[in-house]
Amino acid sequence: MVQEGTKARYLRKMDDHGAGQGYLDHLTDKDLRLLASAGGMDPERAAELRARPGVVLELADRPELFQRVFGQAGSTRPEPVVTISPFLAFLAAVGQARREIAATPYVPERSGPRELVPVFDAARLAEFLADPRHRLFLAELLASFVRIASGRFWTRTARGWRAQRYSELDPVRLAQVAEQAPTAYRPGMYRRLGDVSLFLTGVFPDYAQRHAFGPVDTARLVRAAGLSRDEDPDLVASPPLQLLEHLGQRWYRRASELAPVVTAQLAVVAEVADRFRDARRVLNHITDRYFARVGNPWFGPP
Repeated sequence: MVQEGTKARYLRKMDDHGAGQGYLDHLTDKDLRLLASAGGMDPERAAELRARPGVVLELADRPELFQRVFGQAGSTRPEPVVTISPFLAFLAAVGQARREIAATPYVPERSGPRELVPVFDAARLAEFLADPRHRLFLAELLASFVRIASGRFWTRTARGWRAQRYSELDPVRLAQVAEQAPTAYRPGMYRRLGDVSLFLTGVFPDYAQRHAFGPVDTARLVRAAGLSRDEDPDLVASPPLQLLEHLGQRWYRRASELAPVVTAQLAVVAEVADRFRDARRVLNHITDRYFARVGNPWFGPP
């Protein structure tokens, strides 16, 4: 029992160190100065935090950081968010969500567009957020959509090759690209399809609810997830939010299963696949409660 406890503490410490280093990989020098200042440290010594990932992890989870970035409810925020990286702003929001959800018995859940019902499972979401790797995952996910990739790809048709446009926020086009991608690129494409599903259902759930996919597009999405209509005939008739949730889980699992090497990041992807709805509801909480305070300068509507 003593050995198990020691081993658990050691693994938790390693997870914390890895997450703290993950934070540092994204934080700018200006971010570190704000982080140090919000934590009561001398901002002039913020560069020292580069060698202290455990301290960075602790500072990023403090309520003072959230107040410096997003301000108090109903008050003017003291720090313009354009002066810091989006990643730090999202990290502060995820930390605040962890504290708020841990202190409440329920979290609202969407039953339809602009319709919320209380669900008394806040402890489950709090447990998900207690893992610093999950907090890093959510902050990285949000930061990755501040700039949307788009472009053209070529597809063979009965009339020859044809150019088509795609956007990262269009899962149908992205799924089409994934189906035609070389095998080596597919784990990354499936990972991104899972990201898109989580982002749309987490940050723009009402949009996802209102914009249903047609039968052809639904079939393409189901096929790109490695599923078939015969396996789950009810899936194609699911509301858009539930469809994207189910497909997002599947795409994350495929990314992990098909990767030649399962990295630490992909291990977290596999965990989030099993907790997709929890991750989505945390993002709903963050979007509904915090982004409007600062005018949401990061994301335009899909």
